[in-house]
Formats: sequence, structure tokens, C-alpha cells
Amino acid sequence: MRRILAAALLLLLVACATSPTGRNQLKLFSSEKIAQMGVQSYQQMKQEEPIDTGTADNRYVKCVADAITRVTGGDWEVTVFKDDQVNAFALPGGKIGVYSGLLDVAKSDDQLAAVIGHEVGHVLAEHGNERVSQQAATQGGLQVVSAFLGGSGGGAGSQAVMSALGLGAQVGILLPFSRAQESEADTVGLELMARAGFDPRESVALWQNMAAAGGEKPAEFMSTHPSNETRINNLQSHMNQAMQLYQQAPNKTNCS
Repeated sequence: MRRILAAALLLLLVACATSPTGRNQLKLFSSEKIAQMGVQSYQQMKQEEPIDTGTADNRYVKCVADAITRVTGGDWEVTVFKDDQVNAFALPGGKIGVYSGLLDVAKSDDQLAAVIGHEVGHVLAEHGNERVSQQAATQGGLQVVSAFLGGSGGGAGSQAVMSALGLGAQVGILLPFSRAQESEADTVGLELMARAGFDPRESVALWQNMAAAGGEKPAEFMSTHPSNETRINNLQSHMNQAMQLYQQAPNKTNCS
């Protein structure tokens, strides 16, 4: 226990960082360690969640995701999960998951790109590291620290890390990021989709579709994200810059 505490305190001294939008972040762990836990969580989801093996859906989603990740660089794996929930996620370590229900609401490749760009934005901004670090700095966070530093956290430690990365203890349940993190992911995601050759204006149409699809019961993606009005206002405030990037994109992506 003393070793874990000492290591955590040492990490805290060098943990100050800045997000892509200039926001101060607390990051206690190396990117390599966070990526390792993201990969482990992703593998667990693939083992426990049904996977959509339809060729058309997979080709379509992969086309959109590949265009986004060509902008970011690195190796990314994409999986379509067979589930009616309207949601998607991305994890450190280059992992993307899209639920098949999202394809009924994201009406075009531009709109799907808005979701995938947003989720990849969380990874690029290292929100997973930030969440794990915040949990490690609060009461009960030693379980997370123990899991990361090779302690004997066991299953409980693994669940603590998954929760910090945005995955619920019940596989397939996605947990909300903070309002600041969501706004940041919107900003980064809008730039990614524009650079990849997707029309950023369709991001606004997407959230309108999300709200309409939910009716009185918001879609899963909306329930873990800011209100429709807040999100649209944030997107519109960055739209002029995004449109310039879109117009400068060498290729306009078409995955339909």
C-alpha cells in the first residue's frame, strides 16, 4: 500500500497537462498504460457482446472510420456490435465500437462521421487518462492505482479502470464524460470530420435526428451527452473554421 501511495504522489507532481483546447488536465498515467487498459476493455467487450457480421454494415462503418483515422494517424480497429442502442465509443489503444442501432439514426456517412469523430476526439484529448487520474485522486481511487501499477486489484480493480475509461461495470453500458470533455470532443471531432472530407454541417442534423429518435426517452447517446441545444450551439460556434477545413480537404469522402 505504501508503495502505491508513494508512486501515486510522485506521479501527481508531474501530472499537469494541457488539453487540445488549452484546458488544464490531471494525467497521472502514461499513455502506454492507458492504451493497454483500453485494449483489454475492448477485448472483453468483443467476448461478451454480440458482433454484427453483416458485410455491408462493416464495410460502411469501416470506410467512415478509416477516413477519420487517416487524419489522426495510427492503427485503429473498428467493430460493429449487434445492438439496437444508438451509440458508439472509442478507447485508448486505437479501438472503435459502433452499435448497429446508430446506423438507423445517422442517416448519412457525414452524420456517422460526426459520431465517430466525436468519440475519437475523446481519445485524442486523453479524456480516459484524465478520468482514471481523477478517480485515482479521490476516495477509493487506490483500487484504480493498484490495477495500473500491478497491484492485486483483481476483478474489482478491472471494473474500476473500465468505469474510469467510460465503460460501465456491465459490459456495453457507456458512462458520461464531463461537460467540458464533451464540448472538447465536439470541437476536435468537428475538425476531424472536416479534414477527412465529411460535411461538418451534417453534425447539426445528426443531433437533431438523435433528439427526434429519442422522443420522450432520449437515445442512449443523448443520455450520456449534453443537451441538444447546448451541443448545437457549441458546434455552430466552430462551424466557420470547420467549413474552411472541409473546403480545403483534398478529397470529399463518400462511403454510401
